[in-house]
Amino acid sequence: MNKLTLFLLVFALTGSAFAQPAPIDSSKYLKPVIFTAQQDHDNMMQQLGIKKLRPGPSGNESAPNHANYDESIANPCPELPDILTVRNGRKVTTADMWWKQRRPEIVEEFEREVYGRLPKNIPKVTWTVKVVDREFVGRTPVIAKLLVGHVDNSEYPLINVDINMMLVVPVNVKGPVPVLMMFSGRPGFPAPAQPSPDEMEKINAAFKEMMIKTDPSLKDIFDKYPAYSPITRLPAPNFFAPPPPGDPPPTEQLLAAGWGYVTIETNSIQADNGAGLTRGIIGLVNKGQPRKPDDWGSLRAWAWGAARGLDYLETDPLVNAKQVGIEGVSRYGKAALVTLAFEPRFAVGLIGSSGKGGATLHRRVFGEAVESLTGSGEYHWMAGNYLKYGTEESSFGKKTGCDMPVDSHELIALCAPRLTFISYGIPEKGDAKWLDQQGSWMATVAAGSAFKLVGARDIGVSNDYKTEKMPPMLTDMLGGELAWRQHDGGHTDAPNFKFFIPWASRLLKYERTAAQ
Repeated sequence: MNKLTLFLLVFALTGSAFAQPAPIDSSKYLKPVIFTAQQDHDNMMQQLGIKKLRPGPSGNESAPNHANYDESIANPCPELPDILTVRNGRKVTTADMWWKQRRPEIVEEFEREVYGRLPKNIPKVTWTVKVVDREFVGRTPVIAKLLVGHVDNSEYPLINVDINMMLVVPVNVKGPVPVLMMFSGRPGFPAPAQPSPDEMEKINAAFKEMMIKTDPSLKDIFDKYPAYSPITRLPAPNFFAPPPPGDPPPTEQLLAAGWGYVTIETNSIQADNGAGLTRGIIGLVNKGQPRKPDDWGSLRAWAWGAARGLDYLETDPLVNAKQVGIEGVSRYGKAALVTLAFEPRFAVGLIGSSGKGGATLHRRVFGEAVESLTGSGEYHWMAGNYLKYGTEESSFGKKTGCDMPVDSHELIALCAPRLTFISYGIPEKGDAKWLDQQGSWMATVAAGSAFKLVGARDIGVSNDYKTEKMPPMLTDMLGGELAWRQHDGGHTDAPNFKFFIPWASRLLKYERTAAQ
């Protein structure tokens, strides 16, 4: 059934497209601020005392202001903050010092300067299972659950936040199963079950009758085409057809390996633009008012939403909640790394092509720059304080990425000792040089010292990020809890799934067992 047919059917049955909610007396509440992204950006600059920001570079290499791709000038401040040195200068020599002293320092600096703090008054989320469907995805029988997490907005009903999530779990394996949560757009059922041909005939007969009652002139059309069925079945899966060439989609690979997966809609948590910062979960907590400089941005909000999704998964008997992972590509790769770093209940992360704000070093000047994230197009991902590092003129002077107290190697280190897979493609296939694969390699190398300190294994090289050479693409560095692999595809992590799944299964000690 297509969307138009479904809409007409609902209209015919109910007489209206949507039920109207009870009106809200808005006079009782602080009026929400409606900003454009530019207005919100200007407001944050004013709060910070910034007069002028440097413009971000162009991704067009022929443009006059093109991004730098000269490696000889890419490291204006080559010394990274030392992961294993406490602020007072003492060296971190034990895991206990890491957990009690150094790690909390790093978390504090990331929250204050980069991603923002979680508010203390975030309201509760209540999950509802809206629909449960039994389907086939590829050749795997599954249970699919459409879930909605309603955020309590009783304190400020002018903003409503409902988190949309889809859980898909194989039923041909013995559970509970590990699950990979993936940031995405609006989730839908992967292969909805549908009525039989006989049942569809009854539906069509009833549908025609209802439509004729709504509009009698339709009877002539249906009489003219008596064999026409306005509602048709989707093609049934052909289990005898040979599989298409190439790798199956990542979701099918997960299910075939005995994993489940979740898709969670980021925009249902927080919009991916600056104009939305006075709405979504950030706006709800702030009662529709603009952010303060250390308030959370969209990346941290998406990570919070993923953690609330994990709250639900901890209650579902089909899921092994101790073996839930987080995945994303590009901006969602940034969000996946932030999620894994700040939410210790996630056991594994697949971080795809994340660039600045993700796995790539902020202080490197290669491709995407700090200034790319401080301009009005992408600043909403970060805390307002991040704008300081793209400042040319302000009440506090000029700052660059070299002034940042932390960098992405420390964000990766916050994931230790949990499983962390850093994935990239190659520029020749569309995983642009803009993402600075080299900068992510350096951060991964440097982060290994924290993994080893807490008893985990890194990628198997020294932690000298200045001298370790990035390996050729298709080189597997999958021997430890920290992993690196650059595939030969583009801006995606799909080609690495056939390496990620067995790597994660092995380290999680998960082995697929057929259901009895």
